[in-house]
Amino acid sequence: MTSSAAEKKHLRRLGHNLKPIVTIASKGLTENVGAEIDRALNDHELIKIKLSVGDRAAKKLLCDEICTSYSAQLVQSIGHILLIYKKSKKPNPKLSNLLRQ
Repeated sequence: MTSSAAEKKHLRRLGHNLKPIVTIASKGLTENVGAEIDRALNDHELIKIKLSVGDRAAKKLLCDEICTSYSAQLVQSIGHILLIYKKSKKPNPKLSNLLRQ
């Protein structure tokens, strides 16, 4: 996991032009949504998730649940968008958002 400010700044810079891959709506973190998040993190390493849920507290709980469930790190949270990162064991240069940049 990254922890330094410079590494997070670099990840935010890379994530700026990304579009949200997954949208989580009122049903919350279902099994299918979780499978898509897991697949996206393994393929792309750095992804955006759009949260269409209630208030700030609900977003914070959902964000914490995602990060702990998938061993991911929250890089940035602005409004309804989360930018999360998880290092892949064998990143694919054609899919990884870190290696393609």
